[in-house]
Amino acid sequence: MIRRPAAALSVPLLSFALSACATPAPPPPAGSAPVAPAPASAAEAPAAPALLPRVPQPPERPVAPPSVTDPALPRAQRIDAFVDYTVQTYGVDAAQVRAVLAQAQTKQPIVDAMNRPAEAVRKWHEYRPIFINDARVDGGIAFYRQHRDALERVSAQTGVPAEMIVAIIGVETSYGRVTGNYRVVDALYTLAFDFPKRAPFFAGELAQLFALKKEEPQLDLLALKGSYAGAMGLGQFMPSSYRLWAKDGDGDGRRDLLTHLPDVFASIANYFVVHGWERDGPVVARAARDAGAADFVPENWEPVYPLADLAARGYRPQPGQPVAEGATLLTLDGVAGKEYWLAYRNFYVITRYNRSPMYSLSVHQLAQAIRTGVGSGR
Repeated sequence: MIRRPAAALSVPLLSFALSACATPAPPPPAGSAPVAPAPASAAEAPAAPALLPRVPQPPERPVAPPSVTDPALPRAQRIDAFVDYTVQTYGVDAAQVRAVLAQAQTKQPIVDAMNRPAEAVRKWHEYRPIFINDARVDGGIAFYRQHRDALERVSAQTGVPAEMIVAIIGVETSYGRVTGNYRVVDALYTLAFDFPKRAPFFAGELAQLFALKKEEPQLDLLALKGSYAGAMGLGQFMPSSYRLWAKDGDGDGRRDLLTHLPDVFASIANYFVVHGWERDGPVVARAARDAGAADFVPENWEPVYPLADLAARGYRPQPGQPVAEGATLLTLDGVAGKEYWLAYRNFYVITRYNRSPMYSLSVHQLAQAIRTGVGSGR
């Protein structure tokens, strides 16, 4: 689901940042890495730090070509081009594609929702209580206890903590209670043909939906419900994420992310593994800032800075906080002022599920609260 901080507090937030469950932000140029701002003069320039390797990632998912997405072209021509693209790329039946598209409907509320401001609407101290509250924590504890055996089996196999899987489901869909009311085909059709600035991505996802149907014939494309971005199921997977990274969690020969919990658990964990999750690795550390340290705003959340480099900039883990070699700096507006966090590899992996750092920190903190509650008997 696309989540925006502007949404009502009683339902999950919506943002343009999602990767598993919605539209990823435009990637940085190939081979790029975050760099520090240039110093004021060459005389002040310190030696450039040796950045650590980037976390390996799967290839970018394909987008539809201009013949499908150019708004200057007549709509009927773009739809014909879409059918050709889908058939040629995924080997699906052209008649089936046309039959489904003939029943798809444009939904103006979807376009309206996509046009709302997405990022930086709320500050961290306003955003955090939406997900870190008694109802969300207690719901996660109950969900964990109810499905403990299945969750811990997947955790043992993948290294992704069971509470992290639960927290994703909790943030995405309130443990399955809010999975979306739009037909997925309507959402993707609307965004492919009536939302030009993101049409390449969404038309690509619409094509992937037909490819998914080919692989999972039990799915009824005209009955599938999801978010206004076309994300589905308890973990809110987009069609491409469903196709590429969903898992058959119990060996029944199909992948059902809509209602079948063994598949949901295995698929969320697999998404994390594919994007670089490190078993037993830390996620974040609360950081102290030296007096007089300059502000530092990395270009993205890749953990490529050695701790020695961050310490030289004036940021270091607080006593007792976890330590890992590669990190980046996260600065948030907390209740008592600025909060500084060192974000490690596993934090970066959570941002592959949703590109918003506040989302990712919320998932981590909700997971911690769930783990504490399960262990304490709360």
